[in-house]
Amino acid sequence: MVFDSYERKPFPIIIILSGTAGSGKDSVVRRMMERGVPFEFVVNYTSRPPRPEETDGQDYLFVSEAVFKDMIRKDELLEHALVYGQYKGVPKRPVRDAMESGRDVVLRIDIQGAATVRRQCPEAVSIFLTASSPDELRRRLIARGADTAEQVDIRLRTASEEMKHVPEFDYLVINADGRLEDTVDTIVSIIRAEHCRTAPRRTAL
Repeated sequence: MVFDSYERKPFPIIIILSGTAGSGKDSVVRRMMERGVPFEFVVNYTSRPPRPEETDGQDYLFVSEAVFKDMIRKDELLEHALVYGQYKGVPKRPVRDAMESGRDVVLRIDIQGAATVRRQCPEAVSIFLTASSPDELRRRLIARGADTAEQVDIRLRTASEEMKHVPEFDYLVINADGRLEDTVDTIVSIIRAEHCRTAPRRTAL
């Protein structure tokens, strides 16, 4: 049997990385970048102040509420939401630029934002990340020291509700304490498998 080479240029895909507060989304993205995984990480805008360990332009783009609302008015965001009283959103232009250059795009967004992006981009690959148990999640939220005891309780109640949305996602990945490398390995394997589909995802914005 004679056939041409199966080599093909993969279509770039959008990977939605979402999950509960304290699930480790930031740590996963940071480790993927450290390991040189080829993707474009689109930095989100937020109206909240930075935490001590966060860097403007790297973790988030920190802007005032007035500036954020102006971006909404100008339709510059792929999705945006009011989360715990603070705005968060994904800029459109960097996503389009990355995909036009053939690079995969990773979006680190909350459950509400993930639903919005899936409506606009049904072919996006969606991954739900969470801790291995509610107790583990509580320990993480307390350890990061960013919330009061009351706020931790609110986040845990919210997480319980967010877990109900797991069936809406393509994949569920458990990010257990001390297993970050395994978590990243799993996500990288998902991305590689998606690029091996006989019917590639074709994401358009």
